[in-house]
Amino acid sequence: IIGDRQIGKSAVAIDAIINQKGTGITCIYVAIGQKQSTIANVVRKLEQHGAMDHTIVVAAGAADPAAMQYLAPYAGCTMGEYFRDRGEDAMIVYDDLSKQAVAYRQISLLLRRPPGREAYPGDVFYLHSRLLERAARVNAEYVEKFTNGEVKGKTGSLTALPIIETQGGDVSAFVPTNVMSITDGQIFLETGLFNS
Repeated sequence: IIGDRQIGKSAVAIDAIINQKGTGITCIYVAIGQKQSTIANVVRKLEQHGAMDHTIVVAAGAADPAAMQYLAPYAGCTMGEYFRDRGEDAMIVYDDLSKQAVAYRQISLLLRRPPGREAYPGDVFYLHSRLLERAARVNAEYVEKFTNGEVKGKTGSLTALPIIETQGGDVSAFVPTNVMSITDGQIFLETGLFNS
């Protein structure tokens, strides 16, 4: 889900979580670099719609250290993999990966690693590819082997909905193009259409 700030990217993702109610799908919402009040509003909205029964919220707010914002998506993904590997279906929302990339850039610059395009380190593509490629479907044999025979005949899946914030609708920037090349499809939210 890609677009400028304040045009409803998070709303699309939260609606997707709310719509999983009663389907047996476990949802994980990872808030990265957002204000605590914004995260509280998301949790309140999920509670109002009865979605917190099937949702885990992982939060690394704007006040948290850059290292926490960098690690939060990986922590959320590990939780999603737990459900996937037990033959269940899970969905994870990363809100948003642009802020994780900024946190990673801060850490890399502090560690005096050589900066590349837009001052991001050279391995910023790997940062997101190793995260998003963990969202997958696993077959019944894998689930049976992982659970030591406890769960038989079930396939598990993890679906990722990464959110990317653009600056002035520029989808050709470094992080947006990286994530677009990793993902299977994109929902592009246009500022002009939102305001009309």
